[in-house]
Amino acid sequence: MLKTKIIKFCTIALSLTLLVSLSTSKNTNAAMSHSKFLGNIISNNIPSNFDTYWNQVTPENATKWGSVEANRGNMNWSGADLAYNYAKSKNFQFKFHTLVWGSQEPDWISKLSAADQKAEVSEWIQAAGKRYSGAAFVDVVNEPLHTKPSYRNAIGGDGATGWDWIVWSFEQARKAFPNSKLLLNEYGIIGDPNAANNYVKIANILKSKGLIDGIGIQCHQFNMDNVSVATMKTVLNTLSSTGLPIYVSELDISGDDSTQLARYQQKFPVLWENPNVKGITLWGYIQNQTWKPDTYLITSSGAERPALKWLKSYLSTH
Repeated sequence: MLKTKIIKFCTIALSLTLLVSLSTSKNTNAAMSHSKFLGNIISNNIPSNFDTYWNQVTPENATKWGSVEANRGNMNWSGADLAYNYAKSKNFQFKFHTLVWGSQEPDWISKLSAADQKAEVSEWIQAAGKRYSGAAFVDVVNEPLHTKPSYRNAIGGDGATGWDWIVWSFEQARKAFPNSKLLLNEYGIIGDPNAANNYVKIANILKSKGLIDGIGIQCHQFNMDNVSVATMKTVLNTLSSTGLPIYVSELDISGDDSTQLARYQQKFPVLWENPNVKGITLWGYIQNQTWKPDTYLITSSGAERPALKWLKSYLSTH
């Protein structure tokens, strides 16, 4: 009898210890407790407090073709490896950003013949897939409505669909990244229902061919600061009509402390609480390390701005 009581006591004690441990680890990163991720970018180094706030990784520039292969035939993966290896060490989802984009493409690609351009793009996609086969997501084509690549005619041009160069890109990406979710990515969508309508036309073409796994929307401050909640909801409904999950890929909101806080309080929940939005990635968070002024959430001295304090509290209850 005494032995049985001791065993029961030890079992209860162990259970309580596990509960405390789980509760503690859960509270160290509010984003961890959710089925959808809250990520951020990594640039040239890994901030010491990254895993305090975020649980998904996107390289800011290191996986863009122009950064990797500035000189033809010489691929530098050091920055990409830094972000990828960190994500894997933390069991965070990693997104490869991006394969085909008209900006930050290598300078030399536009000078080649069409045949050589196609061969080089194929080589680039295959090399990326071989090295980062464990990527959870891939931005296959970036900004197709705004920034078409110089070599698009070499990989299909407009063609029968009007977007054959995108179809070709996704076909190659599906072969190179068979275990990754393939995404489109575009800016100017969240505040413009007409642009959203044009965007989903591309997504639906890809969906009909089984080539796309999600839609990315950038949500930068030049859209987010002044967009209405009503417009946001209209756009999200349009994107949701495809039946594809939505990923907010590049979120930042600007303003002084009180303005930024009010904007986050009003607009972040519209994104986070939409059941079709499966993850949000912010585009920087440390002062003097964000691409746009006043979008940072932590000062250079390490102090949290009011918007970040609110965000942590919000995530703890939502």
